[in-house]
Amino acid sequence: SVPADASNPDSVVVSVLNITATLGSQAVLPCKSYRMVWTQDRLNDRQRVVHWDLYSNYYGDNKMERLCDMYSAGDQRVYSSYNQGRIFMPQNAFTDGNFSLVIKDVAESDEGTYSCNLHHHYCHLYETVKIQLAITKKAEDAKQYWDGEKPVILALEGSTVMLPCVNRNHIWTERHSEEEQQVVHWDRQPPGVPHDRADRLIDLYASGERRSYGPLFIRQKMNITDTAFALGDFSLRISELESADEGTYSCHLHHHYCGLHERRIYQVFVTEPVREKVVNLTTHNIAPAIACFPLSSDPSVVRGHNVINVIIPESRVHFFQQLGYILATLLLFIVLLIIVVLVTRKRRQRGKCDNTIFHCYSFFRKDVNLKEFTVDTTDLTQYKSEDIRLDYKNNILKEKAEQARSFPAKNIDLDK
Repeated sequence: SVPADASNPDSVVVSVLNITATLGSQAVLPCKSYRMVWTQDRLNDRQRVVHWDLYSNYYGDNKMERLCDMYSAGDQRVYSSYNQGRIFMPQNAFTDGNFSLVIKDVAESDEGTYSCNLHHHYCHLYETVKIQLAITKKAEDAKQYWDGEKPVILALEGSTVMLPCVNRNHIWTERHSEEEQQVVHWDRQPPGVPHDRADRLIDLYASGERRSYGPLFIRQKMNITDTAFALGDFSLRISELESADEGTYSCHLHHHYCGLHERRIYQVFVTEPVREKVVNLTTHNIAPAIACFPLSSDPSVVRGHNVINVIIPESRVHFFQQLGYILATLLLFIVLLIIVVLVTRKRRQRGKCDNTIFHCYSFFRKDVNLKEFTVDTTDLTQYKSEDIRLDYKNNILKEKAEQARSFPAKNIDLDK
């Protein structure tokens, strides 16, 4: 086996994880860093840029103005036509590391806070230097000093001023070959083995080169995906775990160009698989239930509460009892339906009789106009004049009859 590389003792440990997996399963040791994502430079090294900004209160509007910028592989650009030829940076800024801004013929309108901003988009690095510029009309007052936060330059009006911004770190001054300076290592320490004697498992370079160490069966069961540098995912996958796979694993991320050196540590433990235990519950009409939970022979292991799922089958007595409830409910519903039908029928018959009497009464009820009838009273006198001889039972009835005949008949004209 190849020993682990100890050439980077300043690697920073960013995480320590404990991972427990069952025997025979697959374990994934997560190791991700998007700063390690490799994107080939197709824009002629436009990933490094410097720009100067001015925060001025001269016109009372407290505005921020972009003065100029320059890419490592391009010409500098001045945004205002007024500043064309007045302000500039050295053409060899990204070679020499001198990004100072030169201002010719300074005026009061140039007063303010200047910021020199260095951006490395690939390495995600951002650095800023601020400088205060003030203008004076007396030559003896021109000076430079530190106000506790930033340098202050008091310049003579009409003179030429240079605002310093120097950074000669190799990351700003060298064109880099990304694929040669990015590498990922995976190491493994068996139990009791120190870190400096760990075994190297895999070396993976951004160029696509891969080196695996150890016996063939270890190479086959421990691997990293081929798209690691494209996704920033360098997780190690271990298939068919065995007890011999226990130990301490380390993921080393090195980006020599960007100055990235990180290490992630994983403690891997392998446990026995889950076993099935049959629990017999003595209960009337209940079938035996099966409870599944992990067993451990170590009495020092603290185990949480075990949950037993018991399935109780339904008996025939319970079935017939439920059926009786359903039939009784159905019978009660039928009786109520019959009562409703009978009551409705009776009320309909009574309503029919009432309607018949009402129609009969309405048929015979009619307004009678007496003027439409002519009554002939000539024959009445004839019968009144005749002597009606009746045999009366007593004198009172006879007297009343005679009185009735004594009054003459009266003609009634119904047309009046």
